[in-house]
Amino acid sequence: MSRQPDTNTQELRGRYPDVFNRPMASRAGVPAILVAALALFIFGLNELDFSPARMWTGLRELGWITMMMIPPNPGSSLPAYLHAMGETLSIALLGTTLAAVFALPVSLLAARNVIPSAWLRFPVRRFLDSIRGVDTLIWALVWINVVGLGPFAGVLAIAISDFGAFGKLFSEAIEAADKKQVEGIRASGGSAMHEIRFGLMPQVLPVIAGQVLYFIESNTRSATIIGIVGAGGIGLQLAEQIRVLEWQKVSFLILMILVAVAAIDWISSRLRFAIIGRRAVA
Repeated sequence: MSRQPDTNTQELRGRYPDVFNRPMASRAGVPAILVAALALFIFGLNELDFSPARMWTGLRELGWITMMMIPPNPGSSLPAYLHAMGETLSIALLGTTLAAVFALPVSLLAARNVIPSAWLRFPVRRFLDSIRGVDTLIWALVWINVVGLGPFAGVLAIAISDFGAFGKLFSEAIEAADKKQVEGIRASGGSAMHEIRFGLMPQVLPVIAGQVLYFIESNTRSATIIGIVGAGGIGLQLAEQIRVLEWQKVSFLILMILVAVAAIDWISSRLRFAIIGRRAVA
């Protein structure tokens, strides 16, 4: 191997003074951030009453519960569990679909290349932010008090929560669309609606479809969580079995949820790749 030629350090210092003569504030910035992060971490542990003894006790309790879960056994409740899983999947699918259908036209009003006026976009964006800022579980508690217990409250909770998220994601996808297709339709005498219909939508619909498929998978887990607070589905069954300490049934329900999420993930991945491949061919 050949040696690299010696470099004149003084010449480099004269050529790049900012690199060799960094100010003290710049050099101390990273260590100061690390020390502050460590101090915040220690403060958080102290405020949350973290204790190695409590951690060890909790691990022993977790090991005991895990042993009680083996083997998974639904008992005589398998038909009820399958019906509850169907409710959970229906909640996720219907809630996501409703959110996407209503968010698409609103996202056009939040897109900069569709609504140039900031005065018109601002209230729409803040409206979407305010809805997105409330978690799905909170919306579930609200709708349970409005429409009562059951899967209908879960559908509304997921639809409202995803409406804000879809509005933001769809508007960003619309803003990232290629302008050339829109300009070509405008040059040929098309109206603003023609620009949206034939210039923007063909570009963003595959992206939107991929986002909706991902949210269906994610909302299957969310529908399980909101079911625990009374919104129906497999989460309600899971909460009841945990309450009565039926750990074998709990483990069976957890396995059902894992299998359902894995199946939906596989199906949505295949659909996304099919959509992407079709878009590439087009």
